[in-house]
Amino acid sequence: MLRVLGQRLLPARAACGRAPRLFHASATALHGDMSKFAANPTVHLKFRLRDDSIKEVEAKTGMSILDVAHANDIDLEGACESSMACSTCHVILEDPVFDELEEACEDEEDMLDMAFGLTHTSRLGCQVFVDEGFEGTTVTLPKATRNFYVDGHVPKPH
Repeated sequence: MLRVLGQRLLPARAACGRAPRLFHASATALHGDMSKFAANPTVHLKFRLRDDSIKEVEAKTGMSILDVAHANDIDLEGACESSMACSTCHVILEDPVFDELEEACEDEEDMLDMAFGLTHTSRLGCQVFVDEGFEGTTVTLPKATRNFYVDGHVPKPH
């Protein structure tokens, strides 16, 4: 428990209150480990890439859209490593799939407000988890992303 000026502060919550937000890096060995999904059912879905080409992939239920993209070498950044601190994993979903999802929490909506090319079916790929309802759907990547370099990096002018 953190104390500031004698007052107890509660730990920050991430992912809409599902887990405590930890301010440290996870072990590199755990990144990209999809073996925990191996026994889950497989769903076929498509990604519409930034050049408008389509890439068909297989995903295991329970994986996030961001995990699926990374497992299939799709250029979906995820700069904050799924901590809802950026909008670089912004994706656009088809209406039927979007309508079946739980509403985005306020933290996700705050990040989506900064996303490039926001639509009424936009979500953060790190917060959307594949289920059987995704079978055959197309996930569209926006034409660009906005990465504000939360680590203090200052880009050089062109």
